[in-house]
Amino acid sequence: MDGFSINRLKLIDRRLAECAETQKIQTPERGWINTIGTSINMTLEQLVRKQFLTRQGAKKNEECEASGAISINSLKEIAKAMYIQLFYGFVPNDDSYSNLINKKAEEDAKKIMLRTDQNMQLKKQGNNPERLKRAVEELAEKISQTYI
Repeated sequence: MDGFSINRLKLIDRRLAECAETQKIQTPERGWINTIGTSINMTLEQLVRKQFLTRQGAKKNEECEASGAISINSLKEIAKAMYIQLFYGFVPNDDSYSNLINKKAEEDAKKIMLRTDQNMQLKKQGNNPERLKRAVEELAEKISQTYI
């Protein structure tokens, strides 16, 4: 990995750390539009007027958001009408993008090395487990550098 890529990755990981608590937030059963609207005492009729929608259109937005079928642009428009900002992002399951890249590189390296080792064993030239493990680690390091 070049210095720029490593620095960019570290910056992204720092920003994720700042948002760590948001990962614990569960989406409300009726969706955020309904929950926030109720919390700030904004009726559906007020939201309809701000968005220039029909009542049915606003209700459909609520239903689509609750079911996960709403577009990001629609969410942005609704957030703007509610005087809030939409936060949208992808958060890796492994706490950081660095960990995610390393895990993916290791998986790819194992596939490659196991396939190679199988071919070598057919020729009676297979590696011992320790040597294979080192080869996977070395290849994973090289592969991870290509991901960024």
